[in-house]
Amino acid sequence: MENRDSDQDAILFEPLLKTGPGYWLLIFVLVCTVLWGGYAYVTQFRLGLGVTGLNRPVYWGFYITNFVFFVGISHAGTLISAILRLCQAEWRRPITRMAEAITVLVLFFGAGNILLDLGRPDRLLYMFIYGHLTSPLMWDCISITIYLIGSTTYLYVAMIPDLALLRDRITDWRQPLYRVLALGWSGSHEQEERLQTAIAILAIAVIPIAVSVHTVVSWVFAMTIQPMWHSSIFGPYFVVGAIYSGIAALMLTMILLRKIYHLEDYLKEIHFEYLGELLLAMCLLWFYFTFAEYLTAFYGHEPIEMRIFWAKVTGHYAPYFWTMVATDFVIPLAILCNRKTRKIPGIAVASISVCIGMWLERFTIVVPTLVNPRLPWARGSYAPSWVEISLFAAFIAGFILLYAIFIKLFPIISIWEVREGREQGVAEVTERLRGYLPGDGGIDQPAKAGS
Repeated sequence: MENRDSDQDAILFEPLLKTGPGYWLLIFVLVCTVLWGGYAYVTQFRLGLGVTGLNRPVYWGFYITNFVFFVGISHAGTLISAILRLCQAEWRRPITRMAEAITVLVLFFGAGNILLDLGRPDRLLYMFIYGHLTSPLMWDCISITIYLIGSTTYLYVAMIPDLALLRDRITDWRQPLYRVLALGWSGSHEQEERLQTAIAILAIAVIPIAVSVHTVVSWVFAMTIQPMWHSSIFGPYFVVGAIYSGIAALMLTMILLRKIYHLEDYLKEIHFEYLGELLLAMCLLWFYFTFAEYLTAFYGHEPIEMRIFWAKVTGHYAPYFWTMVATDFVIPLAILCNRKTRKIPGIAVASISVCIGMWLERFTIVVPTLVNPRLPWARGSYAPSWVEISLFAAFIAGFILLYAIFIKLFPIISIWEVREGREQGVAEVTERLRGYLPGDGGIDQPAKAGS
């Protein structure tokens, strides 16, 4: 059985064993972009935040927008993977690893934007030395740290059987790494039981952690009395937006890896169909929260809030706001509501649209309010400089670079879970189906007449 499965899943080892010129070209472009971002950061470090578009009263801009955006995308992995595992959704098996990797890797870049916004990185120490737990900023720091530790542990534990496979199959310089990380895995029944128990515990634990992270991120805004921020709906609103953008990022990753590594036998149409339906549900939920938020502000008609409201709807930020509505709602809804367009090409367009729209949503939350502060301050203005744009591009390139390196070190599809699905999943699903149907005969015997 092992040999047959090994041959059947040989394509999953190919990204680790074969590297073409296209991969090195991609690495070269990404490294150049990251180096350019490094130059931009050195410029900011030497000359100060004056080289950015940040000013008084707009002390947050691209950096905090990107922080919220990257942390939101991190919900693609751990949360979705954990929920699907707990629900025993068999179709999850080929997508869990790539989703969990997104979570761990993108969190570093979300946290990195905080360092950029601080100006001098040594200021981060002040938070630990002088920080107080009554500050939402401290809650944010603590929750993201716990989330990073939890999601990294969740990713690693689920990789242990595959690390043992690599230890026994790959003989180059990576073998000592796999030997250490595999923790002596032999695949015994006792080890498998412990692994399943650990994964189940981590899946249960990581869901409230993931939800709390973006809730706390929203509280950094909502706990102030700034107009259009001081809202009790921000917690669930941000969580919905995070899951929405996370699913879109995950499907884009799946589409690219499916095409590049010829994974059509593993990432099938049905996976995109199910995730497309989930993306549609989040699209409608996002619109509900957005409509409720802006309807409440409009109906209250508080003068300070209305100044920001009209700045978004008809004023200077109207192009950003209406583009957000189009890319977050109109385009995804038009594509995903129709089964004929809810195919891989259409889902790719919808996912790109959602990623763009969710970044714009964060931007229209952060900047217009700071431009129009509640305090009697002169109205501000904000335009990002080349430094901020360069660092944003470098962070995106850095994330893709780390993901590309991850693919060369670890299987991007969980091999042991796929094999488990073949050996046990079908029987388990059949058994569960027996329990759903009435009668003693289950699905194999006809119902008794007259009973």
